Amino acid sequence: MVTIAHEQVRKDWDTYFMDIAYMVSTRSRCPRRHVGSVLVQGKKLLGTAYNGAPMGVSDCSEAGCMIVEEFELKIVDDVEQVTKKQRCIRTIHAEQNLLLFTDRIDREGSTVYVTDQPCWTCANMLANSGVREIVFHRSYPKDSEKVITLMAQKGITFRQLDGYSPPEQAGVSVIS
Repeated sequence: MVTIAHEQVRKDWDTYFMDIAYMVSTRSRCPRRHVGSVLVQGKKLLGTAYNGAPMGVSDCSEAGCMIVEEFELKIVDDVEQVTKKQRCIRTIHAEQNLLLFTDRIDREGSTVYVTDQPCWTCANMLANSGVREIVFHRSYPKDSEKVITLMAQKGITFRQLDGYSPPEQAGVSVIS
């Protein structure tokens, strides 16, 4: 008779799908940040994507990053504040690739798991994509306030996965 000494703990669905998003991010060749996203309908995985250059085009690891600087003016308590942002324009974001490579009908009422909080552009695209929920792990403070407001206006559940640790195999390292 064989007895099992211990029972393995089963991961919850959020952890399971976020683990997949992090593993997908390992395909990225972006030297600044690896981002992965997955589309889920119920408990069914419908698509995956990561950030990178368009197919067939040299990526940042081959041709270097194409960094542009943007400045955003905010008025807080009648005081003007300027925020400087640097963005790579060679890279298509993981969320954008996910929308390009999945069907609208599959996105209706679905959930997107993404390793990083969406930027303003991705948030706008997701807001029009039919998804009902966005779950992310790492915050993106540069656009956070605007994105949270947008998601509330659209009625999209928007939540950070607290207490989550990416799988070791994802080799997570972030350069700001």
